[in-house]
Amino acid sequence: MYVESITAENFRNLSAVDIKLNSGINIFYGKNAQGKTNILESIYVCATGRSHRTRIDSRLVNFEKPECHVRLFCKRGKRQDRIDLHIKKDEKKGIAINGIAIKKSGELFGTLLTVIFSPEDLGLVKEGPSERRRFMDMELCQLSNVYYYDLQQYYKVLKQRNSLLKNVQKNSSLKDTIFIWDSQLLEYGKRVISARRSFIDKLNDISAKKHSIITGGGEILKIEYKPDCTEDNFEKKLLSSLERDIMYGTTYQGPHKDDIVFSINGSDVKLFGSQGQQRTTALSTRLAEIDIMEQETGEKPVVLLDDVFSELDESRQRMLLESISDCQIIITCTGVEDIVRKYTENAYIFYVESGNVVKKADI
Repeated sequence: MYVESITAENFRNLSAVDIKLNSGINIFYGKNAQGKTNILESIYVCATGRSHRTRIDSRLVNFEKPECHVRLFCKRGKRQDRIDLHIKKDEKKGIAINGIAIKKSGELFGTLLTVIFSPEDLGLVKEGPSERRRFMDMELCQLSNVYYYDLQQYYKVLKQRNSLLKNVQKNSSLKDTIFIWDSQLLEYGKRVISARRSFIDKLNDISAKKHSIITGGGEILKIEYKPDCTEDNFEKKLLSSLERDIMYGTTYQGPHKDDIVFSINGSDVKLFGSQGQQRTTALSTRLAEIDIMEQETGEKPVVLLDDVFSELDESRQRMLLESISDCQIIITCTGVEDIVRKYTENAYIFYVESGNVVKKADI
């Protein structure tokens, strides 16, 4: 799987970009704040329907323009797909696949598979549980339309239940109707928990091997799924917290409270790991994602490397490039370092300045 071409108009600072990409390695270089990351972001949004940098779609539009457009062609074997993205500042974004508008982002997942490496990956380890839940959900949604449906239904029911809890505060007779939402919350919630558990089990096995290679066998990485409820005790916990839920008008138990714990040699990386260990943990996790995607879909994802080489020492740079050598790779950097040159034979090289992209014969 690879991206053949992408055009972008008024996507952030990309005024009028039209790029044909190599199925192997593509390098976008230039000074900071010129638009390199915006190119990767436009590809990621076409793959997932959302940005890895913001949850507000209007921020993707050039602040001087009312709307933006992105068109991307991707290839999987002999099949070619076209993804069109249209965002107006005051309206819901529009997405079409092969000229047919889709109603939900779930219909987009799987058309283009991507894994992105960026400096923000440290947030996966350092930030709160919501970042790690988002990580699980984004990967699972790319792999399974069923998971996307279950997740959407779960949060839809959760919203309805929370609304009812607030109404019960005003009218206690409504309490007897909560079970209607509880049965649906349990149905979809248990499926979400089960899918997350299976995913983290696979992620743990593969990332541990990646991490061992990166650290020369000096560290043992473990990734544990920490569900707020299990499939077996979700119903019991939901019932036991009912009075508190009514008191505060919100649901305290369920997979919307899940978390992941990363540990190295038995110690929590978030609490006790050095920044180097946290960065290597994130790197091992992202590398494991690539293997899982290939196992589940039979396709290698497009790998987006957003200015990650400046954050890694030479041995980790080499290991990363060797691990993804058979994927399409799209790299952003301020300059092409020596370690990158060794792996960039026949690469397409682009210079980015003030939102404009120029292909270079060499550098």
